[in-house]
Amino acid sequence: MSHNGPPTIVSIAEHAGVSIASVSRVLNGMSARPATVQKVERAVTELGYVPNAVARSLKGGRTRQLTFAMEDIGNPVYVAMVRGIQAVTKAAGYRLLLHSTDAVVDDELAVIRSLSDRTSDGLILCPIRVTGAYAQALSAAAAPVVIIGSVPESVPVDSVRTDSVQGVGLAVRHLYETGRRRIAFVNGPLDTVPGRNRATGYRNALADLGLPYDESLVVNTEFATEAGAEAAERLLGSGPDAIFCANDVLAVGALRALHSRGLRIPEDVAVAGMDDSSFAQAAWPPLTSVDLGSTERGRRAAELLLDRLDQGPAPQAPRRTTALPRLVVRASTASATDQENPRSV
Repeated sequence: MSHNGPPTIVSIAEHAGVSIASVSRVLNGMSARPATVQKVERAVTELGYVPNAVARSLKGGRTRQLTFAMEDIGNPVYVAMVRGIQAVTKAAGYRLLLHSTDAVVDDELAVIRSLSDRTSDGLILCPIRVTGAYAQALSAAAAPVVIIGSVPESVPVDSVRTDSVQGVGLAVRHLYETGRRRIAFVNGPLDTVPGRNRATGYRNALADLGLPYDESLVVNTEFATEAGAEAAERLLGSGPDAIFCANDVLAVGALRALHSRGLRIPEDVAVAGMDDSSFAQAAWPPLTSVDLGSTERGRRAAELLLDRLDQGPAPQAPRRTTALPRLVVRASTASATDQENPRSV
């Protein structure tokens, strides 16, 4: 008998010459006679049958799929997080779905609401803007959600944070200790969580070191390489002897601008970044950067999510964990001696 449309359990049973119950047992991993298993598997292959994850989740309660939503899948910070997440989820038998939001809040909220479709058992979300709508969406989420980043204490989800304020302090103090006194700052948008935190860290670090805050040494822009280059060009008119950038993407742009001017790095202007991504090691010269533990934060987030799934729906207080920053010193700020021996601080 011929069938229109995609293959079903009924068409598989007819093709294999076995009962529908036998097909169901094989597809659900239950015991069956070896000959029956062989017939069903052959029919599945020949007909191109693909199990419907939604239907299976409605029946069995789990899809064995998890989602990670981030701003930009091409950013090496998120690639590192994916490695940390997948190492945990894959070992637990879950597939990881990736979604790039472009930092659009409505898109992120839509991902949270889509958990009600039951195509995913849980969500790890890495937002850079946390609006008032987040608390409502997260409170109503149909499945567990873990945030990589800072969220208000009132938001009822687990989160894995990093201390950007402390991290900026490590970098600025290092630049000060290498003799720099006009330390410029290229930051991202102030309406983002990392932008606000890193601005606070910069101001605090200057105050701790007794250095004045100079508006002419600060540029707020987008977290992008070209933006970093343009910002560095603007700052050179104010005579900085160092430029600290709020992430490595901006710092790579700043390096490019300094090279185009024929300036020596670090002799004329030192440069430091943040995230210690693969960009930092690949840059020329290799970039001093604050390691915010991207892979570790991904791993911890995955562990928190799997733990929530194991616990079931019983309400429990949100758990907060913090990955501490460390400074990795490389040639973009180091002396000739230090360049031979990159180190962590």
